[in-house]
Amino acid sequence: MSRVERLDAGSATAALASYSRAVRVGDLIFVSGALARLDTGEISHPGDAKAQAEVILDRIAAALATFGAGLDDVVETKVYVADISRWEGVGEAHGAAFRRAMPATTLLEIARFAHPDALVEISAVAAVTAG
Repeated sequence: MSRVERLDAGSATAALASYSRAVRVGDLIFVSGALARLDTGEISHPGDAKAQAEVILDRIAAALATFGAGLDDVVETKVYVADISRWEGVGEAHGAAFRRAMPATTLLEIARFAHPDALVEISAVAAVTAG
């Protein structure tokens, strides 16, 4: 295995800003922050923070699966919300995804995202056995 493995984000923004969807270094997998962006560039579920979080968590799970890992391997998440009053729906989605993993988590309200309909962004770090 190469010391560093990268998963292409496959998006126009990734090409512009030069980032990977996920990067594996040894036993750690770093998953970039993700929005609930559709292939069209629009945001899935405008106005619904919980549904956006669920889409994002599915995207994180897919990135981890590429490296043979899953949501139970996640040890840290960072959750950014546009409106802290919507944290409970996002928290429910996070709780459902990480009930067993119980990662260290940071939740922050930010002023805005790269897309005006985005309400949530989530990144993750997972720990797995190098193989």
